[in-house]
Amino acid sequence: MLTLRPAEPQDTPLILAYVRELALYEQTPELAIASEADMRKAIFGPRPLAWAIMAEWEGRPAGFALWFYVFSTWEGKPGLYLEDLFVRPEFRGHGIGKALLKRVAAIALEQGCSRYQWSVLDWNQPSIDFYESQGARVMREWLLCRVEGEALVRLAQNGG
Repeated sequence: MLTLRPAEPQDTPLILAYVRELALYEQTPELAIASEADMRKAIFGPRPLAWAIMAEWEGRPAGFALWFYVFSTWEGKPGLYLEDLFVRPEFRGHGIGKALLKRVAAIALEQGCSRYQWSVLDWNQPSIDFYESQGARVMREWLLCRVEGEALVRLAQNGG
């Protein structure tokens, strides 16, 4: 039996474990450097930057979804960005990922969001197939841009 519930502060170590398991699956474990304090502040601090739902299968920790809000200037409405959706391998095939995706979609509607979006690695065909089966359109015409680390510092200070 599946249970979905809002994350609570005591879930912080488990959320961090899921993030690290996801980073390992995505072949970049060295990039998952967030600390427990970072996560606790971001999700449960006085000004939350992200929200999460925990999934339990028969009372055992099975996965989670974590999101934050964005804004569409074209629509003048918020959007919801799903940062992470993760189900531990031993719990896959029970509809947990679909239930998490569906619950976060309901939250997007409850919050007046005009869109629900996320990114998927181009080599992750099982996830692409799953998302498309749920009605997602993979927007291959858009490319993600990112500035981080020293490049972010240089851009902020010198314009590149």
